[in-house]
Amino acid sequence: MTSKSIQQGEFYELEVDSDLKQSSAYNDDLAPTKIKDRTWNKWNIAALWVGMSICVPTYTLGGVLTAYFGLSVMEALFTILIANVILLVPLTLNAYPGTKFGIPFPVLLRSSFGIVGSNIPCLIRGFVACGWFGIQTMFGGLAIHLFLSAISSGWASLGGVGEVIGFFVFWALQMVVVIRGSESIKWLETLSAPLLLIVSVGLMLWAGGKVSVSEVLAIPANRPEEAGFMGYFFGGLTAMVGFWATLSLNIPDFSRYAKTQKDQVIGQIIGLPITMFFFAALGVMLTAASTTLVGETISDPISLIGKIDNPFWVAIAMVLIIIATISTNTAANIVSPTNDFQNIAPKYINHTRGVLLTGLVGILLMGWELLKKMGWLESDVSVESMYSNWLLGYSSLLRSIAGIMIVDYFLIKRQHLDLVALYTPNSLYPSFNVAGLAAFAIPVVITILALNISALSWFYSYGWFTGAFTGAVAYFLLANMQAGSAKQASAMSS
Repeated sequence: MTSKSIQQGEFYELEVDSDLKQSSAYNDDLAPTKIKDRTWNKWNIAALWVGMSICVPTYTLGGVLTAYFGLSVMEALFTILIANVILLVPLTLNAYPGTKFGIPFPVLLRSSFGIVGSNIPCLIRGFVACGWFGIQTMFGGLAIHLFLSAISSGWASLGGVGEVIGFFVFWALQMVVVIRGSESIKWLETLSAPLLLIVSVGLMLWAGGKVSVSEVLAIPANRPEEAGFMGYFFGGLTAMVGFWATLSLNIPDFSRYAKTQKDQVIGQIIGLPITMFFFAALGVMLTAASTTLVGETISDPISLIGKIDNPFWVAIAMVLIIIATISTNTAANIVSPTNDFQNIAPKYINHTRGVLLTGLVGILLMGWELLKKMGWLESDVSVESMYSNWLLGYSSLLRSIAGIMIVDYFLIKRQHLDLVALYTPNSLYPSFNVAGLAAFAIPVVITILALNISALSWFYSYGWFTGAFTGAVAYFLLANMQAGSAKQASAMSS
């Protein structure tokens, strides 16, 4: 018997023989999902996005756009909605091969970057996720600390030590969820999504009683009167598209479990844009209400709730924040690096080891902050600076990958992949695909130049759009040139 892919309806399934199982590029966790295991319907996909979207960073988006991008509240909310509608394009397109062939993100990258070359974009994506994982775990650990402080004055006296303990408790909870596999994540997201939506609606109604909605929405833009809208809008739009741009790459990690293409498309349309718009609007309303509640403007919901002088409601609110942060972090920031790390050495790193490696890297990236909270380290570096400087800058390296993936699958490979070859080194797919690696490098080089040449600053300012477009065009041209050269060489040899 030899390994082969079998088409069943719109799906492909891989029959694996003993030889393929021994391949250095194969393990059972990276293998295509069996058709019987593709159980996620449109509501499960929608719940995934609801669970990921309702989180502390989403809550702050409206404030970010009004404070730093010169937009009014109405303009900011409109920008968030449009950005997430735009994001549906790369999300649904890159989800297609995941659903059709049942393959995760790293395996799909082997088609455009090569069997070994795929590790370059994989590791960049993986470390970005680990950074976010560490930051979100800090939020979750703080919520656990505030919850225990609300019910125990003894715990409250622990201060920073309590936050560190909370960090590791929250870390362990997430590890358990993801190690248990995709069904565990599906169960968590499906359970938490309606709960989080109900609570969010309740908070919106409550906040509406504390402040005038019309007055909040009428807050003017924080920009010069003579300044035009469009420049500020496109700057904010680029930033908001970049918020979930990383998920537009590794969406196959989830779409490989979808029942049908229709389920993954409709599920994402239902789950993403409206949830992001609504929860960002909630953040704006609660931030405005914070002055009435605690006498100062606070844009962080955990800090805001922690200042409310009612232990019962603080405890309840922290439980909900813990659920929201776990549902976001497990799906958005653990699944991807788990698969990405496996891709390095599938024979040595399986799913469980990938999860634990992700957790370890997350701890290391946040180690300085944990030491600060323990009082063992003095540092001016904050979580916010890590977010704004390192993570956003590092994430800029990912801009071109979405365009490369879409062009490779739909225009170059024309929606056909050889499943066996994707797991077989030195076969149809090379170790390093020069076209993919070059198309990835070109926008990176231009971005570096843009940071130092004012005439090119627009390339960096509108980075996701310029990077994705440049990567897509470069890959299309280079891949066709590469194919033409291969045909010419083949003709000459024959």
